[in-house]
Amino acid sequence: MLCLVDCARLRAASMTTPAQDSESSPAIRFTHAVVFLNSRSGHGKSRQYLPSIEQEFSARGVSADIIETATADDLETHTQRQIHAGAQLLFSAGGDGTCQGLVNSAFGHNVVLGLIPTGGGNDFARALGLPPDPVAALRMSLAGEPRAVDLAKVRTSDGRERFYLGGGGVGLDAAAAQYASTHYRNWSGRTRYIASAIRAYASCVPLRTRIVLESTQGEPAWQLALLACVLNTPTFGAGIRVVPTAKIDDGLLDLALLEELTVGRLLRLLPQLALRGTLDLPTLRRFTVSKMRIETDPPSLFHGDGELLGMTPVEIEVVPRAIKFLAPKWLQD
Repeated sequence: MLCLVDCARLRAASMTTPAQDSESSPAIRFTHAVVFLNSRSGHGKSRQYLPSIEQEFSARGVSADIIETATADDLETHTQRQIHAGAQLLFSAGGDGTCQGLVNSAFGHNVVLGLIPTGGGNDFARALGLPPDPVAALRMSLAGEPRAVDLAKVRTSDGRERFYLGGGGVGLDAAAAQYASTHYRNWSGRTRYIASAIRAYASCVPLRTRIVLESTQGEPAWQLALLACVLNTPTFGAGIRVVPTAKIDDGLLDLALLEELTVGRLLRLLPQLALRGTLDLPTLRRFTVSKMRIETDPPSLFHGDGELLGMTPVEIEVVPRAIKFLAPKWLQD
């Protein structure tokens, strides 16, 4: 059996207010930024924001270099090159996957990241308190301050390690991520993820799953799970609220486990998913964790931020306050 952790108690013990946090970053005046723009993000419409993006930087007295990238390798190469050249403020202009690529390239370096949400999901931008409009988000970021946030680190069965920002998982979650990045990639917003989940549900069967938490006593039993997702943000799938109490800077992750979902319940669930983004199921169990291991039989794909990262078994742990993002000041006051 899994040991349930008191989420509210753990969060209250782990959270500090900015006034209590001696490591809070002071206001920093940047004069130069590098923007990595995913030319494929937002149905290829990212470029339409370029004039407004450049205007916003200019209005703040910040010079900006715009670098267009089309692949993860391209992004990594350019990021490393800019960091070695002395860049300190790096922006991602794209979706959650683009931002994940920037984080993995920049982790360990003394840099501050910014986010211009032009993708379809933008759940991490939402968790940062940024508005969905890319230009408004940039304006708010440039008027904000650096905020240290947590990352989720996953090690897949081949030993590869990768950080992700928002949500990751196996089962229905991972299958939906595959459809969202292929068949429904040109759909917008939450409808893209709901359509992908419905398509995945048609062929998805519960996985034999074994989940090992730090608090687990003895050898955990195998159980059937339709999905098991590990979240750092309150939402995934363009605003679907899975764990509304989740925080991106509390040193904790949230595990959401769904053992089954009947067709009838799915049909009743769809209106609230589409209209309010609420995932409220009595069979959805939630646990607060800092480190865990997920095994499946047979091995299955694990995704993070919609990117397929590798096969199970996977080990996931939180890396507290791992990297800094520009965020609205009012969230830190």
